Amino acid sequence: MGEKARGSLVIIGGAEDKRGDKTILKRVVDLIGGGNANLLIITTATENFEKAESEYREVFGQLGVSNINVLNINTRDQANEKNIDERFKNATGIFFTGGDQLRITSILGGTKVNNALFDAYRRGVPIIGTSAGASAMSSTMIVEGNNNDPARKCTLKMAPGLGLLNGAIIDQHFDQRGRLGRLLCGVAENPYMLGIGIDEDTAIEITSDDHFEVLGSNAVTIIDGKTIKSSNVSELMPNEILSITNVTLHVLPKGYGFNMKTREVIRLN
Repeated sequence: MGEKARGSLVIIGGAEDKRGDKTILKRVVDLIGGGNANLLIITTATENFEKAESEYREVFGQLGVSNINVLNINTRDQANEKNIDERFKNATGIFFTGGDQLRITSILGGTKVNNALFDAYRRGVPIIGTSAGASAMSSTMIVEGNNNDPARKCTLKMAPGLGLLNGAIIDQHFDQRGRLGRLLCGVAENPYMLGIGIDEDTAIEITSDDHFEVLGSNAVTIIDGKTIKSSNVSELMPNEILSITNVTLHVLPKGYGFNMKTREVIRLN
């Protein structure tokens, strides 16, 4: 991708508070420029884009953002329209709504919109994603897997993501939908990657130096596969229960951070 991107990422586990204190979304507004922000919302993940647009126009308007633009892109032709990249040039923040992460990558991947997104990121524009918009940020993303189920081989479907975040696999609605097993499978298959499971109304804010801080009311689960001694994930017998040993796991609420380079937990206060 050329020069190192300088933007920050805010990756939200979904169902962020939009009616109460709005802690995460307030932080997003501060990060993108407060009342002077120029927010671009991309609703590609959902087919019900009218509802998503209305919801986020309302909540960001309540938080003082008056300049809100929305891209309802549903086809690759739309993502390659002439001058579509102009919509990104004045953005101080770009927000991906929830829905289906495979819609994001299959519709936007390799298009003018994809290129404009990376150009904005390199300029230092924060990129924010919630739910499906969170999963799509990594270079490899979870598309499908069992919820509330033991870690089981051959039940996980993964695909290339947008590639804004390298070296990690993101999962969202994490504790609420019982997704520890499927993230363990993802890390067993890709032990060089960090597995990052983000609960609802919880987020991580990643800076350009690969540190992140936990935000919100619940927790972030980190699975570090570098310490794995053995697993049976590559053996035959589909649907067998996963065996994995010596995996490192952290559970971090707000007040904690993490260094993704050194893989060390940071106590912030």
